[in-house]
Amino acid sequence: MAEFDEYESLPTSNSTTHMIAGSMAGILEHCVMYPIDSVKTRLQSLVSANRSLGSVLVTMIRDEGAMRPLRGIGATVAGAGPAHALYFAAYEKLKVGFTSTGSAHHNYLAQGAAASAATVLHDGIMTPAEVVKQRLQMYNSPFRSMTECAIKVYRCEGLSAFYRSYGTQLAMNVPFQCVHFIVYEAMQNATNPERTYNPMGHVVSGGVSGALAAALTTPLDVCKTLLNTQEAEVLQRAQKTQISGFFNAAKMVYRLGGVGGFFQGLQARVLFQVPSTAICWSVYEFFKYFLTKNGLSDGGEGDKVTYEKQDTRMSGGSGAGYPINSLNDISSNSAIVGGVTLGAGHVLMKEDLLPTGSAASSALSAARALGAV
Repeated sequence: MAEFDEYESLPTSNSTTHMIAGSMAGILEHCVMYPIDSVKTRLQSLVSANRSLGSVLVTMIRDEGAMRPLRGIGATVAGAGPAHALYFAAYEKLKVGFTSTGSAHHNYLAQGAAASAATVLHDGIMTPAEVVKQRLQMYNSPFRSMTECAIKVYRCEGLSAFYRSYGTQLAMNVPFQCVHFIVYEAMQNATNPERTYNPMGHVVSGGVSGALAAALTTPLDVCKTLLNTQEAEVLQRAQKTQISGFFNAAKMVYRLGGVGGFFQGLQARVLFQVPSTAICWSVYEFFKYFLTKNGLSDGGEGDKVTYEKQDTRMSGGSGAGYPINSLNDISSNSAIVGGVTLGAGHVLMKEDLLPTGSAASSALSAARALGAV
């Protein structure tokens, strides 16, 4: 009988695993793609000439130094770690919680709802980091460091400046993440139905879902960039001291750039998101796999094992079936499953064994000893 993949038994109730994997995915995703993100911010400027991604990057390095595309990366790292940790932990928890029957992998409504709720938490941490990051990324930025930028913004504009684009950020990221996660889960169902650890599958699914979500939400991202950067030349043209609110930002984008203004930086955004989401998902799935396989995902709940399928059954040598809710003890000679004592001739059916608690690996090892898997 084929070996049952331990990755499939990843404990969905273990938030520690998801937080560690999520934080690593978020940091690596943003760091690797940061130079492209800097170019995207420049391209979304309403006062810049229409230029290509390559020309902006070359000009930035030539005129401002080789390290200029990395300016502001500290703010991103500071925000991405905790934001993604909270995001993935909340998504995994809520996805299962919103699923009353069946598998959460196929409940797209639950996935969309979980992604939306997790985004509210994620953006609460990430929005202030985005403000600092984008102000450091802009051309002729008056700030020299992340700390200086944060202090001066707070002194001159108050705490509200860090959340001026929060509503727009949510308006953009909620639909973005809904599309992103639903498409990712759908592609995994189609290309990796057994949900095994499949690096190439995670990369492709992540890249496609990110590209589609990015293209659809670019107009909202342009408005968010304007609210975050408060470009001096834009404010001068508008004869305003600041621009606040999504509708005011949208009117300003249309006034200065027309319909095309809402799609400035589209190419850079898609080119950023494809590898970004591919990296994010592949790193996240790797760390989930690694932590589970190496027994580092125990949640301190003893030997508790829970199951996604509540009607899991034990099959004996005679073909009789018994409902099971827990796996209390298994040895090579006997087992107690749901209060039913089994002899050595009784085995567990691998297709019914879907442990999702902290002792999943122990349960699988014990099941293998009985010859079930």
